[in-house]
Amino acid sequence: MYRRNFILSAMSIPALPCMGRAQDGSIRLRDLYAKSGDLSELAQSSLGERILVDGFMAPPLKAEADFFVLTKMPMAVCPFCETSAEWPDDIVAVFTKRMVRVVPFNVGIEVRGVLEYGEKRDEETGFVSMLRLTDATYG
Repeated sequence: MYRRNFILSAMSIPALPCMGRAQDGSIRLRDLYAKSGDLSELAQSSLGERILVDGFMAPPLKAEADFFVLTKMPMAVCPFCETSAEWPDDIVAVFTKRMVRVVPFNVGIEVRGVLEYGEKRDEETGFVSMLRLTDATYG
């Protein structure tokens, strides 16, 4: 095949839309939300599925917890404890089966869990989540 024919044939292939998934199948936190702050189409289509998300563990609310918040950027302080800290709008709550083993705030982690949406309040802490990963594992 001549180079010109190859280039012309490649140009006729429609561009694939970006679905927000990396090559390893992970979803970026920012791709779970639309610009309006609502759930993105990708998140809506992934509800009830086990997904992989990369991010950083925000400092937990309490020492022995079975959940934490995954953030896009490292956060050195607990966003619930510092009134002046800005809470990012691209977060997801992560609920695990076991007590959380705290990971340093500046170390990236991968989290796998079932994506759920809807208001859920932790009875002990009062923490309310709208978007969360349940039955999650991380490392």
